[in-house]
Amino acid sequence: MTRAAAHEARLAPFLDAHLTRRTHRTKHPVHDFLFVYYSHKPGALRRWHPGFGTALGQAEAYAGLKGYEVVDGVARVPRSYVESQHVLLTTLRRLLRATLDRTPHFGCFGLHEWAMVYQLDQDATRHSAWPLRLGGAATDEVVDSHRIACSHFDAYRFFTPAAKPLNQLSPGRDDRAEFEQPGCLHASMDLYKHAFRLSPMVGSDLVADCFELARDIRILDMRAAPYDLSGLWLDDEEFTPVRIETPEGKAEYVTAQRDFTERSTPLRTRLLAEVERLLEVVEPVAAR
Repeated sequence: MTRAAAHEARLAPFLDAHLTRRTHRTKHPVHDFLFVYYSHKPGALRRWHPGFGTALGQAEAYAGLKGYEVVDGVARVPRSYVESQHVLLTTLRRLLRATLDRTPHFGCFGLHEWAMVYQLDQDATRHSAWPLRLGGAATDEVVDSHRIACSHFDAYRFFTPAAKPLNQLSPGRDDRAEFEQPGCLHASMDLYKHAFRLSPMVGSDLVADCFELARDIRILDMRAAPYDLSGLWLDDEEFTPVRIETPEGKAEYVTAQRDFTERSTPLRTRLLAEVERLLEVVEPVAAR
């Protein structure tokens, strides 16, 4: 099996299921996130790229794709495209380095999802088809009785207006490198975003590794969320909540959070190595 075929076979079960649901206009509160929140389309994820520095003989399959040039029947990512991504590369280098250097924190308990529904009516929540597991008033009590310390801007920005002042931190759109920390589940999910934004300069094996990490973290994210998802099945297993409002649920969440941090660190390191490899193409040594 070629690397391209292996890549497609690896992702096909998830992508095919998503496309079937989309055809039938069936929403999935857990898996849809990976294609609604993240802008990488299923077809783009399915397509395999070898990364910068590798030439492809099957030029017709890559002709016209963003980031490629075809010369003498050979397709490749040219140096000029890498140069055009200099701002993205330097921004990611700073973010990835800062996150790797920071001590992980494990005390958030996934309360960002609770802060996103704080003091909202049921029909105003992001997943209004699924009721709140504890009801509105008890859900608000969980938020009120905990210290909220979300370090991830793209979670914090979805807090309800009433919940935002409760957060102990104030992450902003332009200061992510000052707040991101490796224990944050959303920071680890975003490794998928960083990887596909670097495509086709990085190989699709790394993108797929980050996608699978994001998929698995998303399951924990929603198991710890306030929604009642009873009746939902994932991979032939019934969806069960992580009851973070209890000591037992907190312990379960932190254990899983630590596991995902250990799993995400090598991927973050690989991404940083790819960014630095690409920057070597466009930056003199003294600039690094």
